[in-house]
Amino acid sequence: MKFYEFGDLNKPVIILLPGTCCHWKANFEKVIPFLTEGFRVVCVSYDGFDETEKMVFPDMLTETEKIENYIKENCGGKIHAAYGCSLGGSFVGLLVQRRNVHISHAILGSSDLDQEDGFSAKFKAWLIGKILYGMFQKGRLPGFMKRRLEKKPADEWLYYEKMLDMFGMNNTRMSFVERESIRNQFYSDLVTPLENGISVSGTTIHIFYAVKMGEKYLERYHRYFKNPDIRRHDMQHEELLICNPKMWAAEVRKCCEI
Repeated sequence: MKFYEFGDLNKPVIILLPGTCCHWKANFEKVIPFLTEGFRVVCVSYDGFDETEKMVFPDMLTETEKIENYIKENCGGKIHAAYGCSLGGSFVGLLVQRRNVHISHAILGSSDLDQEDGFSAKFKAWLIGKILYGMFQKGRLPGFMKRRLEKKPADEWLYYEKMLDMFGMNNTRMSFVERESIRNQFYSDLVTPLENGISVSGTTIHIFYAVKMGEKYLERYHRYFKNPDIRRHDMQHEELLICNPKMWAAEVRKCCEI
C-alpha cells in the first residue's frame, strides 16, 4: 500500500480512499488541486492497485489496519476528514467502527454498502474479476457492455465517459492489476460487515446521497450510521465527484467547515 501526499503539512489532513478497483490518480487527480487550498491531502493506493508495487489485494480488514497504522504513525492517530469513493466508503465506515483512530468528518461518496455471503458473494466476485480483468488487459469495454452504453440517452454519455476514465479505460494503466486482486477486493467488501447504528463521539458521518441510485441506499445509510448528515444530490453514483470536481470539493470543505 502506498500513500501519496499533497499540500501543506501543517494543514488539516484529509485522506482520500478510491473506489472499487480504481487507481488513486484516475479517481482523484482532478479534485486534489481544489482540496490543497485547505487540506493536506493523502491519497491511499491499495495493495494490488499501484503500479509501483508487486502486490495482491488481501482483504478489507488487512487494508484497513494498514490505513490505521499510517494515521497513527504520521498523523498522531487523528485526522480531520476521510472521503471514501464508492468502495472507499466501506473503508471509512470500518475506520470509524473499529475506533482505532479518530476521524472528525467521515464522508461516504454514494457508496452502495452491499452485504452478501456464501455462494452469491463468491459468484459475483468471480464474475466481476473475469470482466474487469479483461477490461484492464485490453484497455476497453467488452462488446456487450459497449452495446448497452450505446443505448443510453445522449445526455448521460458524459457521465459514463467519466466513469470509464476513472477505471482507466482510455489507457492501459491498469493492465498490471492481477485477477486475484480484483476478486479479493470485491468479495471481501461484500462479506466484511458494518455494524448497525455506528456512532462515535466527535465524529460526524456525512453521506453524499446520489438520489438517482434509489431510496434503498438511503435506508442503508440510516441503518449503518446513527444520525448521518445526508447531503442529497440529484445525480448518479459518484457523478458529483467525476463530473463536477470543483463543486464536489466545495461540498467536502463545507462538511469539514474549512
